[in-house]
Amino acid sequence: MQDDETSWAGDFDPFADPEERRVLFAALDSFRQYRRTAHLNTTHRRRQAFYALPSAHWQLLAEAPFSLLDTLNRVDDAIDVNADIADAVLATGLQSFGLPADPSTDPKQEATTTTTNWHDTATAADVQKAHSTIRQFFRDWSAEGAPERAVCYEPVLRALTAEFDPGVRSSTHILVPGAGLGRLVFELCRAGFAAEGNEISYHQLLASSWVLNHTAGPRQHSLYPFALHFSNLHSREQQLQVVQIPDVHPATEMVAAAAAAETSENTNIPAFGSMSMSAADFVVLYSSEAQREAFDAVATVFFIDTAPNLIRYLEAIRHCLKPGGVWVNVGPLLWHFEDRGSHKHDGDGHSHSDQGIGEPGSVELTEEEVLHLIERMGFRLEQRQAAVERPSCGYIQDRDSMLLNLYRPSYWVARKQ
Repeated sequence: MQDDETSWAGDFDPFADPEERRVLFAALDSFRQYRRTAHLNTTHRRRQAFYALPSAHWQLLAEAPFSLLDTLNRVDDAIDVNADIADAVLATGLQSFGLPADPSTDPKQEATTTTTNWHDTATAADVQKAHSTIRQFFRDWSAEGAPERAVCYEPVLRALTAEFDPGVRSSTHILVPGAGLGRLVFELCRAGFAAEGNEISYHQLLASSWVLNHTAGPRQHSLYPFALHFSNLHSREQQLQVVQIPDVHPATEMVAAAAAAETSENTNIPAFGSMSMSAADFVVLYSSEAQREAFDAVATVFFIDTAPNLIRYLEAIRHCLKPGGVWVNVGPLLWHFEDRGSHKHDGDGHSHSDQGIGEPGSVELTEEEVLHLIERMGFRLEQRQAAVERPSCGYIQDRDSMLLNLYRPSYWVARKQ
């Protein structure tokens, strides 16, 4: 793991294109705005609505056992704790890209250019992505998120560790498209594989770089994942539950795994595998000639339904897999482009060629149709899980909520023929 942007391979020079630079700057600015926007939209707005009640009513609710004003103060404290994480993500991002924290005092900044002026570039949508990214640490990097990870990541790990013996894993290259905050990539490396994550979202890239490369140790940062949500609660303690991240420290685990492999007489104990992250459009990068038959396996988790045209994804997966390579998939079919018409940009505003995720046109397939398509595209299905056998899981889900949104994700293993 590297601690700067040189660890991000692929088509990743955001300063070379004004649009890419704008998207990066907006992501950085959205983390800067986390604290202010969370206070404004969560507690300030609710205080205004509270005091708009009839005087006798708000005075009643201000007293115990309700103490709603005290609750809003506690939520403000939680927002500040979460914002410390957002600030840390921002600081490491600025360091990685050599950008000033305050562009107005940067001597390189010229009044007629936007070379380093990243302040006030985020839209409301960008800020919302920063909020959801901070919450995602609950799913990927807290002990309390383990049940969600168990449903989504463990089937992938079981399939790949059964496929490849420990002695060959260090030279077994696995691609993880849509790598998000990097937990599956980390777990594959901990199992001894050479894993490469791919991610297009700058929000995810910045946050994953921080947690993988810049955290000081396990359980060093507090996170209130549900503090900003006021509905379907049994109690305020439920709303203000706190978790500690990361539940495991990547650098410490890497050192421990290397030491265990070196000192053990058991040759089946794998060393920590190599890790890398590419920042690019999955279809464009992994359809290139340089990536032809480069990987022994591809692992997709909650990813394929981000495709407007699934055929493009299947073509790219088949292109970058070696003959006989395996593809393991876990995830639902919540088609991200449904009812959004013609798409010139993905969710982070990146523009792409007509071969990438931003191409015009889209289609939503059933699971049955997806499986038929996989076989038509040159794969042989070797394992799949019947719908009645699938465990349920949420996505950043408060398991004590009165409202549970649950997936029963599809699972299959296919082999390139």
